Formats: sequence, C-alpha cells, structure tokens
Amino acid sequence: MIDSWCKERDGEFFLNIKVLPNSSKNSIEGIIDNFLKIKIKAPAVEGAANKELIKFLSKKLKIAKSKIELISGKSAKLKKIKIKDEKIDCVTIDEIFMIKEYE
Repeated sequence: MIDSWCKERDGEFFLNIKVLPNSSKNSIEGIIDNFLKIKIKAPAVEGAANKELIKFLSKKLKIAKSKIELISGKSAKLKKIKIKDEKIDCVTIDEIFMIKEYE
C-alpha cells in the first residue's frame, strides 16, 4: 500500500524511511510498519548515514541530490524525506525500487 509510506502534497512527495546504518551494503529492504526500510553502509556518525541515504536515493531515482531533502529525523533512524521532481511520484518510486510490503 503505497500511501502508507509515500504521500503527495502540492507536487512534492514525502517518504517515511527507516534507515539501518552500518550495513554491509546500500539496499532497499521493503515496507515495514508504514516505513520504507533502507540499509545504508555509512555509520550514523556526524551525518554520514544521512548523506549516504541522499546519495543512494538520488542514484536510484536518477534525480539530482538537490531535489531530495531530509526534513525530519536527522539524528534518528525514522526519517521523513521530501522529493521535488516533476518526473517522480509514489508509483514511480515503488516501481523503481520494486518494493515488497511486509507485515
């Protein structure tokens, strides 16, 4: 169910993300409890995991890093990301990541 973790408002898209830093690789793990679960290699030290998350999303979605903004959760595992790009929407994100939903 896409609308649980991705919401659109005024042409901007907001993603609820749960980040697992210090992972062996960067990867999308699926949807758990209304959050897109993403593993990130970088440690959660001095914003390194946040920077790696933005870089990872930018590469996967093929959009500029400047179009992705961390709006909450800078020092937490649960984050809210804003994406502003005319070619991106929740369905596109779901298709690009081939997301599986877990209960």
